[in-house]
Amino acid sequence: MQYKGNLRKMSVKESTPIQYALNLSNETIDLNQCIGQSIKLEFTGVINCIDCGKKTSKSFSQGFCYNCFRNSPMAEPSIINPELSRAQWGEARDLKWAIEHDLIPHYVYLALSSEVKVGVTRHHQVPTRWIDQGATAAAILCETPNRHIAGVIEIVLKNHYTDKTSWMKMLKNDIGSISQLEAELKKAGTYLPKELQRYLVSKHEIRSLEYPVDTYPEKVKSITFDKTPKVEGTLMGIKGQYLIFEHGVFNIRRHSGYQVTLTLA
Repeated sequence: MQYKGNLRKMSVKESTPIQYALNLSNETIDLNQCIGQSIKLEFTGVINCIDCGKKTSKSFSQGFCYNCFRNSPMAEPSIINPELSRAQWGEARDLKWAIEHDLIPHYVYLALSSEVKVGVTRHHQVPTRWIDQGATAAAILCETPNRHIAGVIEIVLKNHYTDKTSWMKMLKNDIGSISQLEAELKKAGTYLPKELQRYLVSKHEIRSLEYPVDTYPEKVKSITFDKTPKVEGTLMGIKGQYLIFEHGVFNIRRHSGYQVTLTLA
């Protein structure tokens, strides 16, 4: 079977294990069924912006052309740094978009994707956000009415926890334990000033996540279309937004907007 289209991040469905799908040419490909089989991804040389759709010679911030990177609400600086959101003061690249995406409930969470990390997500992105990061367990720490406040809480907690995932450790399944996460959930609230403690949730429900991986790599080597136009091999598993091959790992989200031909054995 062969499919052609532009890559976007894999869609996920919470189950045991996580179910992954790739959408190409208006077709939905069940990637879990491909594990243990040979697949081939070939880059056609075309990159289309994931926002405006225009052809671009270079992808910015995981799939934007330069103009959209500079102007699209989907590439606002607050996407990466939520404390920079100013929608509550009526300021944004696109206020209507910001009202729908920033002025809604947000969660501050702790997750195990390598060591314990802190993060922010919109309320409707649980557990998708955790799955995209390759977290094996996570729990909500705070609920806030908007993105800015969640970002302020994250800034405080970044003095105690990383906000980054060590992707190499994540892909080797070299992670912390549930007991570590439980211990940090008990302590994390004490790091917040009183005016922010009112956003703490009353109960920390830890959610465990299992990924469709036959074999985790002992060493992790990144494969990109910037170095080779073809990625081919036996699919050993999927975790986060990575396809795990016997010879390396391929980040689907990193290549958003790249036009490819996918061939299944």
